[in-house]
Amino acid sequence: MNAPAKVPMKVPEFLEWAEAQPKGRYELVNGEVVAMAPERARHNLAKGAVYRALIDAVEDAGLSCSVFSDGMTVTIDEDNSREPDVSLQCGVDQDLDSVSLVSPMIVIEVISPSSKHSDTSEKLVEYFSIKSIQHYLIIDPEKKTVIHHRRDDDSEIRTHILSDGELKLSPPGITIPMNKFFDRT
Repeated sequence: MNAPAKVPMKVPEFLEWAEAQPKGRYELVNGEVVAMAPERARHNLAKGAVYRALIDAVEDAGLSCSVFSDGMTVTIDEDNSREPDVSLQCGVDQDLDSVSLVSPMIVIEVISPSSKHSDTSEKLVEYFSIKSIQHYLIIDPEKKTVIHHRRDDDSEIRTHILSDGELKLSPPGITIPMNKFFDRT
């Protein structure tokens, strides 16, 4: 792995640098490259369950939305980019050679010991600075809980905490039984 220069980067040069790395995942935070910690099995299984649950919900609703697993970049601003664990966008012609999402509607983070603080604080503010993002879900696989932050019609952010029942995400118009998020954790 080539270490980045110690000078702050902007998102375009960061993406070019990150694509050239033989392995590892990175985010750009305030112009600085941050390596993402290795995943624990629980985290990886939870991401897979969430990804599968979103794909099933999109198919059940008959929507033309794309669900992405980790590795896709969400550009926050010129100095910050994040890689959510799962994301969804609808009605977008995504460049299949791009590593960045055009207009994400839903972003999801599965919390882990190393990411809990960032996922519940700065990422909340960063993700909702993007107008296209309507929902930010924080999945806690240990507590089997979903913290659902959503943008209302009046652009206020509302929060609901769910541990059973169904999660309704509108837009785009999908419903996910809560147990689908925690099938394997």
